[in-house]
Amino acid sequence: MAASSFFGDLIQTISDRGRDLIGISRGDLASRASAAELVKLCDDLISRRGEASGVALARLILDRYASFSGPERHDFLRRIAVDFDADHAAVDAAIAAYRAEPSRARLGALHTAVEPRSQELIRRLNLARDGTLALVRMREDLFDLRKALRDDPACPPEVTDAIDSLDADFEHLFASWFNRGFLVLRPIDWTTPAHILEKIIRYEAVHEIQGWDDLRRRIEPKDRRCFAFFHPALVDEPLIFVEVALTDAIAPAIAPILSEERRTLSPRAFTTAIFYSISNCQRGLAGVTFGNFLIKQVVEDLAREIPGLKTFVTLSPVPGFAAWLDRERRADAPQGLTREDVETLRLLDEPDWCTEKAKADAVRKALIPAAAAYFLRAKNPRGRPLDPVARFHLGNGARLERINFLGDVSRKGLRQSYGLMVNYLYDLSAIEKNHETFANLGTVAASSAVTRELRQNLPPARAVALAEA
Repeated sequence: MAASSFFGDLIQTISDRGRDLIGISRGDLASRASAAELVKLCDDLISRRGEASGVALARLILDRYASFSGPERHDFLRRIAVDFDADHAAVDAAIAAYRAEPSRARLGALHTAVEPRSQELIRRLNLARDGTLALVRMREDLFDLRKALRDDPACPPEVTDAIDSLDADFEHLFASWFNRGFLVLRPIDWTTPAHILEKIIRYEAVHEIQGWDDLRRRIEPKDRRCFAFFHPALVDEPLIFVEVALTDAIAPAIAPILSEERRTLSPRAFTTAIFYSISNCQRGLAGVTFGNFLIKQVVEDLAREIPGLKTFVTLSPVPGFAAWLDRERRADAPQGLTREDVETLRLLDEPDWCTEKAKADAVRKALIPAAAAYFLRAKNPRGRPLDPVARFHLGNGARLERINFLGDVSRKGLRQSYGLMVNYLYDLSAIEKNHETFANLGTVAASSAVTRELRQNLPPARAVALAEA
């Protein structure tokens, strides 16, 4: 913290002195500038060689960008995407030189030539104090612009391609700036500063935190833990956090874990760590991997702190299941359901199906086998499971351990998965093997309890991938 503050103050001093070098007063910093004028300043920024003047100009650009309205920000980003491409003539010349004399030096020159000017612009903007966070927020604006352009049939393809390329520049640089070596794992507890706890409440994306009392129940008791990754450039902004329940068994439902009346266990009873919520906090860092490092480090830290813990498991949502199941129920030739299952699952259209025992029992007999098909057979065009949470945990080396009927009967849980939740088991002795087989072969590691639920009279699994392609 102190080192980051010192570095930030140093950057600010350089920036203040740099304003004199570029002829900008403090009053100018508050003035307005059009998107076109700001683009010209960006061109000036990447043409400068002086460090102090560059820091000052980067801060000016980011300050003025922050003052823009949404449409002005989109105009600026669109201009940057289109205008700050690589120099195509230089690329052609570098290709010709390499073909004439293939060498590492000329390959390096080619690498330099093909880099878009936008990448260098992002690097220079990051020189400013708080530049990293400003760039993360800028990429969030870029996401909004990209969606708007994709919804606009009049948008030229070359513009959408340029926007995609600019986003790739952000992701490429963020992947380096936010690699595991820079991340710091911190426990989140009731002594954590209030402004960070407020962000934990706001960023919780799986099971909404209902105010301060609810947060306290999740992080203060001895059988609860919360951990978050931070970055030195974003000292008060969690990147991702995980909430953990320490229990004496694998939980099949979320309600008992979040209940106000739950019984707090003695530390001597802890045998199982349940990761019941993982929330990414920074939308602008989409595509940068944090979760796999987080879970593995938390597992190691908890195993070291509490030797009695033997089981590490998630209680995970299934966000894509309801949409897939609804498509299957409407399909002329369903790939994951039998005709009998389709008829039984008409009960899902009745509002009381999950509260009336007879209906719930009937649904369960069809829903669990359907879920097994969803996890074990339904693939995206890349041959990976359709469910994003499944791809995350299976890619980390976990095993699909258990499918839980009516594990989440909240409005959100019923809407996205008809109440389904699953447990992914992190078996420390099998993580590497599971990861390798999933990464190389797409094999889903699953317990026998899950595989037994799969119907045997379904169409060939290959048809599922084709149907989803």
